[in-house]
Amino acid sequence: MIRIIAKLYPEKIRASYKTLLGYVGISTPLETYLTFIFAITTASSIIFAFLLNLFLGFNLFLGLVGMFLLSQLLAHSWLTLNADARGKFVEDLLPDLLQLMASNLRAGYTLDRALLLAARPEFGRFKDEINRAGKDVATGKNFNEALLEMSDRIKSEKLSKTVQLIVAGQRSGGSLVDLLSQSAGNLRQQKLIDERIRSGVLVYVIFIFAAIGFGSPVLFSLSSFLIDIMKNIFSEVDIPDTGGNIGIPISFSEINLDSTFVVQYTILSMIITSVMGSLIIGLISKGKKKAGLKYIPILIVLTISLFFIVRFLISTMLGGLFNI
Repeated sequence: MIRIIAKLYPEKIRASYKTLLGYVGISTPLETYLTFIFAITTASSIIFAFLLNLFLGFNLFLGLVGMFLLSQLLAHSWLTLNADARGKFVEDLLPDLLQLMASNLRAGYTLDRALLLAARPEFGRFKDEINRAGKDVATGKNFNEALLEMSDRIKSEKLSKTVQLIVAGQRSGGSLVDLLSQSAGNLRQQKLIDERIRSGVLVYVIFIFAAIGFGSPVLFSLSSFLIDIMKNIFSEVDIPDTGGNIGIPISFSEINLDSTFVVQYTILSMIITSVMGSLIIGLISKGKKKAGLKYIPILIVLTISLFFIVRFLISTMLGGLFNI
């Protein structure tokens, strides 16, 4: 049963999950994990689709399909964000690791011993990866091979390039002490540049977040209330059909726009806007669209909640004036 459910996922998605599980450090077999994700997303999709149909009138089948796809996206995004967070943590510690390795090499230790002694308790899970590489070397594996395998288990481009640089420097017989020291200095300088860039684009991120999270739900709530007003006014006004007699090419008729459809359209628009806006925020702030995935649930909950709150307040304050 587990294998059948796991095979429902396309091969590329299964390969992506397998890679991400390795990055995050989850040792659960791939087929078992995919079956668990399928069961959780299916159950949550049924519950949310039923609630959307009950309170907002969404089509049950379309809601089920949409929520299932959204749940699958969130499950994959959770692994992606955790893998990126782990890689970012390693990148922040990498300059200190290289500096410690350079100091140990100056003290006369071998390269593999210098790597093991450079691991510190504050390195957290990165220390475990370093110790794992050290154990591989102790059991007879080549140091360069163990180092490359360690970089493959962590989603970090900087770590991968640094490891390749160390391997190339060792093979060429260059001074590893100078190489490690210069690499540590370059990484620290690059980190300062990245922080300055983030502070420079912070204004744009705040503007986009405010426009999507606060501006759009307020405007949508006002426009939806205005539609209710116009519908109510035109339903009560009795205008005789004399346009054909006096030659005026204008005619009035009752507005047949359902309020439920307006709310459904608004919610769908806000969800799409939240997703696209989150990706733009990630692209501007981090240089990667997937860095904005963590903002998607925040913006969706914020926009939808604010829409109903503002709509309720407007209806409470002004609804009596228009008999709505």
